[in-house]
Amino acid sequence: MSFKIAIIGAGSVGFTKKLFTDILCVPEFRDVEFALTDLSEHNLEMIKAILDRVVEANGLPTKVTATTNRRQALEGARYIISCVRVGGLEAYADDIRIPLKYGIDQCVGDTICAGGILYGQRNIPIILDFCKDIREVAEPGAKFLNYANPMAMNTWAAIEYGKVDTVGLCHGVQHGAEQIAEVLGAKSLSELDYICSGINHQTWFIDLRLNGRRIGKDELIAAFEAHPVYSQQEKLRIDVLKRFGVYSTESNGHLSEYLPWYRKRPDEITRWIDMSDWIHGETGGYLRHSTETRNWFETEYPQFLESAAKPIDPAKRSNEHASHILEALETNRVYRGHFNVKNNGVITNLPSDAIIESPGFVDRFGINMVSGVTLPEACAATCIASINVQRMSVHAAISGDIDLLKLAVLHDPLVGAVSTPEEVWQMVDEMVVAQARWLPQYAHAVPAAKERLSKSKVQTRDWAGAARRNVRSIEELRAEKAALKQAV
Repeated sequence: MSFKIAIIGAGSVGFTKKLFTDILCVPEFRDVEFALTDLSEHNLEMIKAILDRVVEANGLPTKVTATTNRRQALEGARYIISCVRVGGLEAYADDIRIPLKYGIDQCVGDTICAGGILYGQRNIPIILDFCKDIREVAEPGAKFLNYANPMAMNTWAAIEYGKVDTVGLCHGVQHGAEQIAEVLGAKSLSELDYICSGINHQTWFIDLRLNGRRIGKDELIAAFEAHPVYSQQEKLRIDVLKRFGVYSTESNGHLSEYLPWYRKRPDEITRWIDMSDWIHGETGGYLRHSTETRNWFETEYPQFLESAAKPIDPAKRSNEHASHILEALETNRVYRGHFNVKNNGVITNLPSDAIIESPGFVDRFGINMVSGVTLPEACAATCIASINVQRMSVHAAISGDIDLLKLAVLHDPLVGAVSTPEEVWQMVDEMVVAQARWLPQYAHAVPAAKERLSKSKVQTRDWAGAARRNVRSIEELRAEKAALKQAV
């Protein structure tokens, strides 16, 4: 069979190669056309050379094109995959740096909290541009697969305002399941069955079965506390498990910034995080990691080319959802996964307009969600607090209403636990001014924000955060990760 797949943000070299080889593990997809597009012509040249090598080494008829003209890439595409980061590391640095001046200590800052909300403001106008192109030049009924954060906000905007058939995809559920299988002593992940539901980055394992046997809260707590590594790296997640009764999909660092309790005082932050790797709670950890490794694909390009010359091994196909969704839609081989879609009553105790992440099955008829899921009350309450922030954030991004944006930030659980309204108003002004080039919908509000900042009386802090590591070399980072793996 032959159809076209467009990848926006294809200059994300490693992830694009993974998606590409995953899709080509499906025998029926040998004749597919891949259209790569990115703002960076240099990155496009690199990834195209790698993918061309894969095609040549495997004797495939697959066609690969690359262009900085997004509309050209989308023309006639049946599937569009997005993995973009609007503003790059420059804007992302402000998502972390500016809130720190107001006491808001984030580990990642790409989902909600002050950083995630501003990230959404940058992304949503571009997402709507993608959707416009999809409606106008892609194959009728084309499906948009969004991998970009903030997942819920981007997907919400694409569905509600972009009017495109959209599904959001993440791998947090798979990673959480791998941890659970490991601590329970499963020989393989196939021994573990689970229902995981909630919203992106706040999904909850509400039913666990190991070889058909139901796993209760006490057994799971004991298993995590006995694990030599996770008992230290996931202290906060284990504490939430004890109090909520279910395990969260998200890493220690991610989860800590969605809740109002663990990162609001410096002494509390250091109690609950682990500094063995950025993902366990380090202040600005993902920004540091991304900065240190921003050019890793440049230094490892020869190895990428060398590995691209090897045969594709279907046994090494990843658990990223994209290839499995396409396979199910095109061949009718049913796939079960966890997908980000509009709720519409699927989860009974979350709002209908929310973007949820929950189990579903895919076949030729589309993505069919499992309905009638009810979350434990504490999980639902936590999700609803974030959903309310997401809703206001999306509406602010669409309308360019800076007052609504400030209210969205004010209602964020961690921001509200740390900052006063006066601090939030000034902080948002400062972030909008700093990121004005990526926020066209707020252009009208920037002059007044600058004027308010010039007269500001709110004191900020010269604070690097409660738990920040020195920037280290890539070699040191890799050596530490290798040592940790060996310990496990």
